[in-house]
Order: sequence, then structure tokens, then C-alpha cells
Amino acid sequence: MYIEQTIANVKKQVKEWRAQGLSVGFVPTMGYLHEGHQSLIQRAVEENDKVVVSIFVNPIQFGPKEDLESYPRDLDADCTLCEKTGAAMVFCPEVSEMYGEGFSAYVDMNGVTAELCGKSRPTHFRGVCTVVCKLFNIVTPDRAYFGEKDAQQLAVIRHMVRDLNMNVEVVGCPIVREADGLAKSSRNTYLSPEERKAALVLSRSIQAGKAMIQAGEKNGDRVLEEMCRILSEEPLAKIDYVEMVRWDSIEIHHQADVPVLVAIAVYIGTTRLIDNFILE
Repeated sequence: MYIEQTIANVKKQVKEWRAQGLSVGFVPTMGYLHEGHQSLIQRAVEENDKVVVSIFVNPIQFGPKEDLESYPRDLDADCTLCEKTGAAMVFCPEVSEMYGEGFSAYVDMNGVTAELCGKSRPTHFRGVCTVVCKLFNIVTPDRAYFGEKDAQQLAVIRHMVRDLNMNVEVVGCPIVREADGLAKSSRNTYLSPEERKAALVLSRSIQAGKAMIQAGEKNGDRVLEEMCRILSEEPLAKIDYVEMVRWDSIEIHHQADVPVLVAIAVYIGTTRLIDNFILE
């Protein structure tokens, strides 16, 4: 497995693969990889000849009071997981490699970024779209793999690819959960034992909302009210948002009569966690 830190080396190697007629899959990550990331890499390995995994804690998608400096990092463990899972290359650039002196080009998205995480983190998706656009231009993958836990991010990237006519297939992959239901997240490491137990309220809320709709409830407000009730019973939980949106446009929607995304963001102590379910 190649471990590369420069854009030039990544482009050179991908060019060699292309000359051999090989397909390239891509999994962009911020590192501190867990089984959720591993499932994306496994899917990419199954569907492509070569797989590139990027590991880059992207500073421009963090707000001024967010956890950029404390975000967990373990490059050695990440590279071991990538190699074991079948990746052909890890791209782990320095910030200066990705954003050189005088960097001033950004990718802004409207509409699909207005609700959910985009409302409470107004600069977040500008940073996400910019770095993903750059990574797509560097790696030039046939397919790129994203987890459905970050469902709004997945929708935003799909819109960006469509609107900018990018030649890459965006593949969404299911949420991977702990045995007790908590969605896998690098930020779970922030939780104390008490907070870790409290965090299970997210998956309980998600399961209850999904069960209501599957049982025939179409009124989104009733579904969200029950989910909020469950979340409010946990003293350590502070709701950021609980919303139902159209899955295609991330517009607020109040009826489960079209494909919908029901998404939540909740603070457990000082740690912000997200979860969701999608009904096609």
C-alpha cells in the first residue's frame, strides 16, 4: 500500500493505474477510522480495481468554536486498517499541501445546505464541498463512497457532482452501529462512560420515529414530537435539531408521503452527535 503526502505523487500513481485500464474507488475521511469507515473501504474494494483513502482533518469545515484541535487522530492505526481492508493508497496531506499560500477558491452550495447541520454550522458545507471538490480533482475516482450517517453531506455532495458535471459516481453506504445501537462516530471517543450510556437516547429516538412511520403514521409533526419526547427524557441530552426533510432536496417536509430523511443532532454533554433514518 502506498502512503502519499503530496498531490503530485497521488496524481502520478493514479495516472499509472489509468494507463493499465484500472478503475479507481475513493473514500474521503478525516481519519481516526472505525468500522463505519472500514465498511466504506470494503465496499470500494469490492467494486473497484484500486482504492484510495484520504485522511485529512479539513480545517475549513470547522467553525471557530468547534473541535478542530481536539479532533482525534491516529494515522498509524488508520493506515493499518486501510491496508488490512485492501486499500491501495492512503493520501494524508498536510494542510499546507491542500491549501497553499493565498488560497482563495471555495465551493458554495445553496438550498440543500440551508437546513439541518447547515443551519447550526453555517460555514461547514462550504468547507466540505471545497475539500471534496479538490480531492475529486486530485484522485479522479470512478466512484466515491460516503456513509449515510452524514446524510445531508451525502445529499450535498450528490448535488455538487450533478450541478458541476463531475465525472464520478457517488455511492451512499448504510450506517454502521455499535451492538447497542449507537451510530459509529470518531466523536464517540469524547464521551465519558456516563455520557456513552446517555447517547443511546439518539438511536432509541430514531428507532421510535422509524417504527411510527412504518406502522402507517404519515404526519411528520407527530413523529418528530414523539422523537423529541424521548430525547427530552435524557438529562444529559440537549437537542440541536430534530427534523423531517425531503431526501432529494433537504427541504423541510411535514408528511411521510415522499422519500424523506428524518435527522437529529443532539449534544451529549459537550459532544455533538448526529443520527438519522431514510425512508425511500
